[in-house]
Amino acid sequence: MRSGDALSGAWRALARADDGVLMRSAFYALLVTAAIFLVVDIREFANEAAGSGDEYGPARDPMTDQPLLPPAVTDGKPQDAPVAPKTDATALRQPIRFELAAGGILEARGTIDPGSADRFRTEIEARGEYVKVVSLDSPGGAVNDALAISALIREKKLTTRVRTGALCASSCPLVMAGGILREAEKDAVIGVHQVFNGGTTRPTAEEAMAGAQATTARLARHLDAMGIAPGLWFHALETPPDRLYYLSEAELKEFRLVTAPPPPAVARKKT
Repeated sequence: MRSGDALSGAWRALARADDGVLMRSAFYALLVTAAIFLVVDIREFANEAAGSGDEYGPARDPMTDQPLLPPAVTDGKPQDAPVAPKTDATALRQPIRFELAAGGILEARGTIDPGSADRFRTEIEARGEYVKVVSLDSPGGAVNDALAISALIREKKLTTRVRTGALCASSCPLVMAGGILREAEKDAVIGVHQVFNGGTTRPTAEEAMAGAQATTARLARHLDAMGIAPGLWFHALETPPDRLYYLSEAELKEFRLVTAPPPPAVARKKT
């Protein structure tokens, strides 16, 4: 994060510290400071007063307002993904769909659009206790829906999984965090970046400041409640919205976004 470079060293040092009351207090104090820097760094930041502009999703082409995979950059070069996602980009741009597969696996593929949390709840209620695993393949999308899906996953004590070659980026890791067990197969592509406004509404400086502080605290609180280490959110804060920070296998375990090894890969047949 350009104007936040002075905080980066302190954030990383704090992330390596032992968990405890002091660490949590200092962490949330830093988040408030970070929110101020985000107002400067994040172009077109989302805020509560702007209505539906609360996007934490993939970078968008300003000419078409369509998500781009991988994120577009305004200058410099994006960090290369460890492997190329296998899912066709056109499918990932579509509103997220939930399809039941064999073995109690609910496949969730596409962009997390407003209203997707309601569709997810309907799907879970219709399937009763059959669903055990939510398999994610998404470039991210609307924050509120991602948080609601994540909370329902935790309520139902479901496992979340990112398959080999699947993408889980932007707000998708928020959904993944809800899993009572969280799994990533080899060559799963998982990445984070800053919150940004994917809508057309332009907030004032005061609105952006209020939105930055509220959103930063809300997301950090959710990740903390899900048992995710603070370092994950630090990397998101430090990565501009037109890039992705791709998490290594070691980081997925360090930040506790992955809690269990996935089972051996098996043929997946839709029911």
